[in-house]
Amino acid sequence: MTTFGTLYLIPVMLGDTAANEVLPASVLRAIALIDDYVVENSKTARKFIKAMCPEKKQSILNLFELNKHTDEKDIQSFMHPLLEGKNMGLMSDAGCPGVADPGAVIVALAHKKGIKVVPMVGPSSILLSLMGSGMNGQSFTFNGYLPIDKSEKRTMLKNLEKWSFERNQSQIFIETPYRNNQLIEEMTQILHPNTSLCVACDLTLPTEIMLTKPVSFWKKHKIDLHKRPCIFIIHKK
Repeated sequence: MTTFGTLYLIPVMLGDTAANEVLPASVLRAIALIDDYVVENSKTARKFIKAMCPEKKQSILNLFELNKHTDEKDIQSFMHPLLEGKNMGLMSDAGCPGVADPGAVIVALAHKKGIKVVPMVGPSSILLSLMGSGMNGQSFTFNGYLPIDKSEKRTMLKNLEKWSFERNQSQIFIETPYRNNQLIEEMTQILHPNTSLCVACDLTLPTEIMLTKPVSFWKKHKIDLHKRPCIFIIHKK
């Protein structure tokens, strides 16, 4: 009977930070032992693996790319090393794989096939922002990206504010980095002045911003978040 390999969910730094600042030794040990990976981008994955394990030969790496360009028909074939008994790593471009990340489909397939899944400790911008926000960590929702359409975005923001009040629930969301400044401006016009808004930007980096203030504060104090990875959280009490 064939023994399946194990799928390791390998976290990646959120930016240009020293690995030993945010990743435990167990991640380094896993990378040293694994040669087969499902990744978002081969180039950035190779760079990360080289930084973590410079002695590993790049020529032995077997990388499968999983992103918006991947054909669904190819995804099943990514599991072949696992089915042959080899351990595999799943990596996002940054943060924890499977969370706000296309890698979740690989994890779901592994469970269907009876393959052991091992999530590894590492930085998650979503959890780090919630931890540092001072908002309700007992009840929260991650809503992903807001709609691009202005009218739909306005409706969504008003709904998130309403739900946060009715459910006493922190509402977490993200935006494409080049639209961050526009989003802040829109929120100051749409949301109630007393609604709390947390901006968590460049987490774990020297340029980190972690600040929770009423919407009225953000209306008066402009901040440049252009092309910087951010998490936003709102809560109305």
